[in-house]
Amino acid sequence: MLCGAGIVFSAVLQSCKTAFYAPNTISENKIVVSKKHFAQNKFVLIKNDQLQAPVYLTKINESEYSAISMLCTHKSCELKPAGINLVCPCHGSEFSNTGKVLSPPAEKDLKKYNITSDMENIYIQL
Repeated sequence: MLCGAGIVFSAVLQSCKTAFYAPNTISENKIVVSKKHFAQNKFVLIKNDQLQAPVYLTKINESEYSAISMLCTHKSCELKPAGINLVCPCHGSEFSNTGKVLSPPAEKDLKKYNITSDMENIYIQL
């Protein structure tokens, strides 16, 4: 029972951790983000004047990343990270870290961005 409580407490602490907004630049209609930010983060948030809402960028495995819009497909509220998922504070929709709808009222998956990468950076196509 004590181990179970420790796991739950750890999950709660992880969800309370302040999200990290990664520094980024724009080059050739792509947002450029350094891979070094994933040394201590499971995901990073990208804010940029050219975006309608922040982008949630997560590392799927050693060579694959996912970039999704944090704009709910139900009523266009900005989503909030909650552990490894995204939750809509307006109506309670929940999405996976790759943008799939997990619970309504949203019915449509989140917008995905095309991504490329090299040894140092991740490039999110605008």
